[in-house]
Amino acid sequence: MVVPELKVEKKNALPKGFVYLDDIIPSAHYDIRYYGEYNFVGKRIDGYKAPLAIMSLKGATALKKVSDELEKKGYLLLIYDAYRPQKGVNDFVRWSKDAKDTKMKKEFYPLLNKRNLFNMGFISSKSGHTRGSTVDLSLVHKSTGKAVDMGGPFDFFGDISYHGTKLISKQQTANRNLLKNAMVKYGFKPYSKEWWHYSLMNEPFPKQYFNFDVE
Repeated sequence: MVVPELKVEKKNALPKGFVYLDDIIPSAHYDIRYYGEYNFVGKRIDGYKAPLAIMSLKGATALKKVSDELEKKGYLLLIYDAYRPQKGVNDFVRWSKDAKDTKMKKEFYPLLNKRNLFNMGFISSKSGHTRGSTVDLSLVHKSTGKAVDMGGPFDFFGDISYHGTKLISKQQTANRNLLKNAMVKYGFKPYSKEWWHYSLMNEPFPKQYFNFDVE
């Protein structure tokens, strides 16, 4: 599902070294899942006050190079999440401890017990997103705006989301590799359990976890 771009008034009070991604990559599509209710928690996540993607300037600059290369091949980036406040991560932790709240289980973790999501590496009490140089993304076809088939949805917790899974087709694997190869070329490291998750290897804030709102 690709959501049309929304015109949002930015607060423009970002810490030094951070930028709005759409200022750097205006051609990308943005579907900020944690601002809405269509995510594995089923509600807006704490700290997301606008459907905007924020990233470190260094991360955004590297991602722009990815975007430029893939656009020449007929693809645009689809951004689901970038910088995430620590309060948002804490929101995930609270949700994971509420065993009764399983309203999004069918769509996002049908085969798993939510209490095991930490042990399995799908959720963490500290996230690279909070350091500002991690991004969750996919691709759309430039000619149509339709999402590229990656063989599984964003934030699906299960084997089908792993890099190298045998549960998807050769074409779906090729689509994932198209994104991965470009991301790796420009300095991003993939996460083995989530095809959409990449972190800048030489990140500018490797030990800082920020908590300013997305607004």
